[in-house]
Amino acid sequence: MPHLKTDSQTTFWRSLHALNIVRLLIACLLFLFWGLVNSGVPATASPFTYLNISVFYLGIAVVFALYTVFDRRNFFPQLVTQISADIAVVCLFYLVAGGMKGGMAILFLFPITSAAILMQMPMALFFASIVTIFMLGGAFSRFVHGHADTSFTHAGLYGAAFFATVFFLNRLAAKLIDQERLALLQEQALHTQEEINRLVIAEMDDGVMVVDNDGVIFTCNPAAQNLLGVSWNARMPRPRLLDVAYLKPLADAFFTWRNARGNTSLSQLEPVAYLNIKPAKEEATTTLLHRDDGPALGNHLKIRFSTVTTEPLHQDLNVIFLQDVAKIDERAQQLKLAAMGRLTASIAHEVRNPLAAISHASALFAEDAQSPSQQRLLKIVSDNVSRLNRMVEDILNLSRKAQSQELIDLSEIIDDIKTSFEEIHGLPQDRLYVDIPENLRVRFDPVHLREVVLNLLNNALRYSSGLPGSIRLYTIQSTPTRMELHVQDDGPPITPAVRAHLFEPFYTTSRQGTGLGLYLARELCSNNGAMLDYEFHLDLRNLDQPTGRFVITFAAPDIHYGGFPS
Repeated sequence: MPHLKTDSQTTFWRSLHALNIVRLLIACLLFLFWGLVNSGVPATASPFTYLNISVFYLGIAVVFALYTVFDRRNFFPQLVTQISADIAVVCLFYLVAGGMKGGMAILFLFPITSAAILMQMPMALFFASIVTIFMLGGAFSRFVHGHADTSFTHAGLYGAAFFATVFFLNRLAAKLIDQERLALLQEQALHTQEEINRLVIAEMDDGVMVVDNDGVIFTCNPAAQNLLGVSWNARMPRPRLLDVAYLKPLADAFFTWRNARGNTSLSQLEPVAYLNIKPAKEEATTTLLHRDDGPALGNHLKIRFSTVTTEPLHQDLNVIFLQDVAKIDERAQQLKLAAMGRLTASIAHEVRNPLAAISHASALFAEDAQSPSQQRLLKIVSDNVSRLNRMVEDILNLSRKAQSQELIDLSEIIDDIKTSFEEIHGLPQDRLYVDIPENLRVRFDPVHLREVVLNLLNNALRYSSGLPGSIRLYTIQSTPTRMELHVQDDGPPITPAVRAHLFEPFYTTSRQGTGLGLYLARELCSNNGAMLDYEFHLDLRNLDQPTGRFVITFAAPDIHYGGFPS
């Protein structure tokens, strides 16, 4: 049997079941033949011998049929056993009937054709050879015993017919098997492609709807149903665009485009339209159901039409693509915001000089100010100048990319930051606890890393308790190639509501903050291929007081981001 996949083997098992059914019919006919014409059985054998062989053949036919139904293993051994038994039983019938003159030689076609269809050529020819040798041997035996009706010619013609049958049917069966294999492969490829197309179309943000020339909807993806505020599936009757009144603008645009295809004067009409679709729940029909979660105020849609080529099917289909204009406008707005950000950075450059002049003037005026009211006003000016200057510095830092990424010793950088931070804020040495192994190298711009860590330490200082070790810096090896730097304080954790906006620009919970510090820190980490995030932490030794921590995940040391490698 040719080596096929399981799907192809199903055909062979089905053929074997058909072979068993034919065997049962033949056995029954032979048994009935004995009952009808038992007086015609040759005198060379007892009629009861013919009956016994018929009963035996009917019995093994039933056994083979049942065994094949309940045991679908070892196809080839079962086939060889059954064909061998068929040939053996037909040989008995052939001998009982008196050889060639009994007319039983025609029964050899059943096992021979079965072998030709279900076996490979060598095995089928082997069984044909066995039958031919048996018939020639029988003719030779009758010739030796002096029977006058002996005919080698008939035996030879039967043998030649058997060989020709095997060759023809085996080639035909092989061709059918190849066609089945090709059909199975094509079916699998089409099924795979269909599943991919279904997944892609179902997950598309744009709506896709297929309609015929009369506006009958063949299918539409979930995005199209969301945009149009309808619900429909393939088990429901095929609806028409005109079935729902609020879809009339879409139907009008479609029919206008369809009619323009055959009109020379309108052939240049752009296949794009902009429509306002306003779903109305009371207009639901039996074919298009209103979605309760559909757009309440309607959608402004961009519609594009296209024709599907289906010449073999003799059916004209059209595809309608639907896009939400609001999302298009949103993307355009994001581009505008990016441009405004660049403009803001440019303005920040120009603001620095006036701020410096104001700061210098207020400092000079403070030397001559005597009254408390004057000093209070000058302090307000100085504080706001400092706040604006910090905001300008943060905005300018947003545009700075990592230009000098290099492998740096993290412990050395952190020790230097710790010393500077303690001197600036006048902190005792036990306030800030550092646990970083020596010679731990990470890839980062050292200037950017200093800005990020100082920003996180300033936040930790603001909310920590002030006790020894209330601020901790330590590292964790998250993966063999990834290192994490944790900045943690013993203050209360950030609430989930604040966490949702923690890294947004200009968002702050402090009256003196600019709201750009953490946003800037995350951007600088991103520029260096690292990631900054905030994690909630629960200490198993103190479950009643959860804390939080900022985590910097460094990039692999052998990966460069921007700039030039050192």
